[in-house]
Amino acid sequence: MPLRPIDLAREHGLSTQAVRNYEEAGVLPPADRSAHGYRRYGERHAAALRAFLALLPGHGHPTATAIMRAANAGDLPEALRLIDGSHALLAEDRRTLDAVRTALDHLPPEPDAPGQPPAAATRIGPLAHRLGLRPATLRAWERAGLVTPSRDARTGYRVYPPAQVRELLLAEQLRRGGHSLARTADLLHRLRTAGSPDAVRPTLTAWQDRLTTRGRALLTGAAALHAYLGSPP
Repeated sequence: MPLRPIDLAREHGLSTQAVRNYEEAGVLPPADRSAHGYRRYGERHAAALRAFLALLPGHGHPTATAIMRAANAGDLPEALRLIDGSHALLAEDRRTLDAVRTALDHLPPEPDAPGQPPAAATRIGPLAHRLGLRPATLRAWERAGLVTPSRDARTGYRVYPPAQVRELLLAEQLRRGGHSLARTADLLHRLRTAGSPDAVRPTLTAWQDRLTTRGRALLTGAAALHAYLGSPP
């Protein structure tokens, strides 16, 4: 039985214009036309729309659109490549979260914490040696926004207060895990905003929850796309 644009739209609370836009974007296969030029959809179009809307939460609009375009063009390898890319991004985010948790667990005590002697600022040479890096690397990290060291009022040399030393220890662990400076800088910003490693742990829990939600969304999208690919032409 032919379906009208309004029939597809009502199932998902969409406008008929949205359905037409999805067809024009390649999300839906081309519709047949009646003798008077009206669009006539079928169950395959309904399945395509369900698949696209299921793909959206896990992949985002641009990737979900590209997946459906590839599927409708019969280019299944390209559709699967795009799906693999979203799973790879999710896996990378999981590795980053695991690295952050490990790094926080192995940070030294906070400076001037109860029972700890007051800690002095560290100059760039000794700090680079402690991290197993070259001073030039620390200067590059400074340019990337990871930390902004103070300057010794007498000599003008860079000096790193204890809180920044802790941040750079965390940054070095993330670097060894293969994470970019931009991602590391973002994490350090979150840590500063939270105020302490313990304060940032609820953020990590929320991060884990978001990753779980994305993972389930990817599964839901894959199931709907599989159903669409198996639907009668």
